Amino acid sequence: MEVPIQKITMKRLKMRLKTPFATSFGTMRHKEFFLLAASDGEGNTGYGESAAFTEPWYTEETVETTRHMLEDFLIPILGENKVSHPDEVSELFRPIRRNNMAKASVEGAVWDLYAKRKGIPLAEALGGKKQKIDVGVSLGIQPTVKDTLEVMEQYLEEGYKRIKLKIKPGWDIDVLREVRRRFPEAPIMADANSAYTLEDIDHLKQLDDLDLLMIEQPLGADDIIDHAKLQRVIQTPVCLDESITSLEDVKKARESGSCQVINIKISRVGGLTEARKIHDFCQRQGIRVWCGGMLEAGVGRAHNIALTTLPQFLLPGDTSGSSRYWEKDIIKPEVVVTDGEISVLDRPGIGYELDEEAVRRFTIEEKVFEL
Repeated sequence: MEVPIQKITMKRLKMRLKTPFATSFGTMRHKEFFLLAASDGEGNTGYGESAAFTEPWYTEETVETTRHMLEDFLIPILGENKVSHPDEVSELFRPIRRNNMAKASVEGAVWDLYAKRKGIPLAEALGGKKQKIDVGVSLGIQPTVKDTLEVMEQYLEEGYKRIKLKIKPGWDIDVLREVRRRFPEAPIMADANSAYTLEDIDHLKQLDDLDLLMIEQPLGADDIIDHAKLQRVIQTPVCLDESITSLEDVKKARESGSCQVINIKISRVGGLTEARKIHDFCQRQGIRVWCGGMLEAGVGRAHNIALTTLPQFLLPGDTSGSSRYWEKDIIKPEVVVTDGEISVLDRPGIGYELDEEAVRRFTIEEKVFEL
């Protein structure tokens, strides 16, 4: 079945976060991103969302590099080729090195369009079976330990099934000890965003006394070897995030023993096709996976929900409800968490409609590409 793409509309949106989100590499107050709409000329439109930040904190990509890649390379490639299945998009983009977040944004729109043309939910198109998914929440670095405990209590009362705490040198072991003292049974993980080195091994060994689900990406963003050295000497499961940009990275991590858990982010690995390949490999190898977040608005959040319906997503992901981050999201209905779960909508594609009024309010640029 061909997926004709007649037009791609690219809108740049700017949304203010409800509260600043602080990590080891900086604090965010706004999220700028591109909303991609791929139309087939027959009344169907698929949506994708870019994830790169305005600064190259998380990866080398930014909002501006995403614009460059989409306008000058990726959208023209789609215009020059016919696509019969979304899996073909990643192959078409293969000659373009990295730039995975730009690739994922437009590939996601094609996946959504494909599912809508078939009249099935995106989750079903990917092979997902779950009708509900378990979710956790990612908590940025708070001003004080007291603030951390109060916010954690709020989210645990709301039913979130896992709390991820951002840490960095000087804000780590002592904070986690206070958290564990207050919440002895809570499912907690720590995310370091590459803030440590092997020189911190003795310090990181103290994590083993805290009964954490995992420590996420403690070492270099492009490292696999040093994480293997760390995992051999600590009991706390290491989870790789930034280090994993492809299935090949996962295979290397598996062979070297670098981790026990993989965080699959659609944008980081270049799209849903590669994310599904990683999931399938991890399922065969018995590696637990979960779906990470990039402070997505509603469209990106909907893609995360669809991916998480695959069976090897055994740990709660970062796909919180819309109200966790936004006063107003760009989809209808907004994503809602009930008792730590999100219900998967049984509607074609991502299952959500755009809130056109909200999109207009947040749009700061727009460009249309006729293919």
